[in-house]
Amino acid sequence: MRKSTRSYIRSAIKLKWSVIALLSVGSLFFFACTPDGPVIEDWDEYIADYKSWQEQRLDRLKTETGWMNLAGLFWLREGENSIGSDTSNSIIFPEKFEEHAGVITLRDSLVHFNPVTGIEVLSDGEAFQPGLLYHDQQENTTQISMGSFRWYIIKRGERYGIRLRDLEHPRLEELDHIPSYPFKKEWVVVADYMKYDTLRTLKVPTVIEDFFEEYEVPGEMVFKWKGKKQTLLPFKSRSGFFLIVGDASNGVDTYGAGRFMYAGPLVNGKVILDFNRAYNPPCAFSPFATCPIPPLENILDISIDAGEKAVHLE
Repeated sequence: MRKSTRSYIRSAIKLKWSVIALLSVGSLFFFACTPDGPVIEDWDEYIADYKSWQEQRLDRLKTETGWMNLAGLFWLREGENSIGSDTSNSIIFPEKFEEHAGVITLRDSLVHFNPVTGIEVLSDGEAFQPGLLYHDQQENTTQISMGSFRWYIIKRGERYGIRLRDLEHPRLEELDHIPSYPFKKEWVVVADYMKYDTLRTLKVPTVIEDFFEEYEVPGEMVFKWKGKKQTLLPFKSRSGFFLIVGDASNGVDTYGAGRFMYAGPLVNGKVILDFNRAYNPPCAFSPFATCPIPPLENILDISIDAGEKAVHLE
């Protein structure tokens, strides 16, 4: 994690002290919300589902589209960008990559790739012909395959970059589990959901300096922890609500730039927040991800000793 990001979280927590998320939880289980908290019909089944979710988390991280195989993030400059493992290239890929693979041209927000003749370059299983590359913010993103490598163009703000994957990355074997706190029932809490009259938009900082992502905020979630009111801003999600949460454990036991959560379903104006399922963002597993970090409004002045812990990889 970048030092500036860690400092942001710590400074934000101190500020709040001084002035004062992949799966929908509950969809498989009947629950009722009472003043004392959620009533889960079968805790054994609920916890078994949580453990299954943990195993699936690790499996997904290691899939071809997971985060463990990221091998590079290279920002393009306007004009021609030669790529390959030889140091004479303007963008230098890992050693086992082709020495000279071709030229990527960025001009007027369009990206073209002209591969070197004689090397195998595939897209959707077919030979790639020199032409336009569609980035990850467009439909039909162009995926390039070259040996064990996969790459495509990402767009962040006005910047364009190459996201490189290596399906044989040694990191895939390095991670055999995700450190986590033991499951704790007390961290399955009920929040009151207060819907806004109109949908609001929030600019959320990312690990990329001066680049923000915009999220739609439909309301607030309010709950009490040890008698103290806590408020979170959820973002709209297909499966309920998505949250980016920071707390006092960040940078100590948990990842320094906060964690992600999903919450739902909404029942009679209340929603379950299962902090046992607070999980690490992609940047906890690779320096080549471009993650959002908790907005100031979602940095809590409590220590959430539940969910995934920090991962220490070489």
